[in-house]
Amino acid sequence: MGLPFLNRGAKKRDQMVAIDLGGRTTKAVYIQRRNEGFALTRYALLDAPIYEKTLSVDLLSEHLKAIAQALDAKGRLVSIAVGVNEALMRHVEMPRMPVDDMRLVLKNNAKNYLQQDLPNHAFDCYILPPRQGAAAPVEAAKPAAGPQKQKALVAGAKNQLVNDFLSAIKSAGFVADHIVPGLLGPVNAFEMAMPEVFSREVVALVDIGFKNSSISILAEGELVLSRVVSIGGDRLTTGLAESMSISYAEAEGIKVGMANEVQPVLESLLTPLGRELRASIDFFEHQQDRPVSQVFISGGSARSEFVVQSLQNEMMVECKTWVPTTFLQMQLPPQQTAEIEQVAPQLTVAVGAAMAAF
Repeated sequence: MGLPFLNRGAKKRDQMVAIDLGGRTTKAVYIQRRNEGFALTRYALLDAPIYEKTLSVDLLSEHLKAIAQALDAKGRLVSIAVGVNEALMRHVEMPRMPVDDMRLVLKNNAKNYLQQDLPNHAFDCYILPPRQGAAAPVEAAKPAAGPQKQKALVAGAKNQLVNDFLSAIKSAGFVADHIVPGLLGPVNAFEMAMPEVFSREVVALVDIGFKNSSISILAEGELVLSRVVSIGGDRLTTGLAESMSISYAEAEGIKVGMANEVQPVLESLLTPLGRELRASIDFFEHQQDRPVSQVFISGGSARSEFVVQSLQNEMMVECKTWVPTTFLQMQLPPQQTAEIEQVAPQLTVAVGAAMAAF
């Protein structure tokens, strides 16, 4: 199965289960089409499976069955987001050719375009359209000396991992529709939730995961840069627990609730993450000569105003949280309706994975 990219409305699905297999918590959503819009009818947060090296097909299948039960989903189509450590994603320039030919070229000669040998990998490509309003290069009027190039996003994952996912999905009673790079989840969701900002501004999306955080820079609707930083919410919680000699669970509650006495400790833990994110912004601004106007933060740690403010102080760009479910009609059970505002930042990748499939 391929690894499809940004939502372009190629398929008309009526409903979709989308799953973000996190390092500590699995997030899942059940979204249905409603006339010209979409409705969130159920979500689920479950403890992720515990395993040593590789998540087995049987363990994943049982986990998917538990998700199906929690969602009470009538639809069987499923879209799964592949974690940042399981799928690579790169911006490349390739000769102009159909996507199917691109996949074949990458399969046979990945090193030429991705700077590393990647045997036994599945690849997919998304051709990036020219940005609206972008000036055509002066050289465009001259005859091309060689094959014309085009910009593309390339994703890849090991064949074994893709096949294991397909087997587990089938065993759990689902029908595999999409396998999506998790990095694209926030981009897809942001395009739907904040279309004006997405299409007109230069912004960064930061998603704080369990073990890693990602940053994606969008310039007027084009994904220009994406990077993964090996610092996530787990490091913040572990650092708090160690410095205060308390349990991990207590530290997690304090991190979100934020007692004043732990602010200096948490601020010091956030500094390395802020610097890494700032370095990505600096790289983009130097290359493109355009400033990033705002940073939008998602993930479980984004529920803490102190975390957002500390990252803003380090990155020196306005930071704010955003809600990936604003474009969805809420048709949730009463208890989930009461909790959705608090939970929504954690559902960003799952929502984006769902929208890639509609």
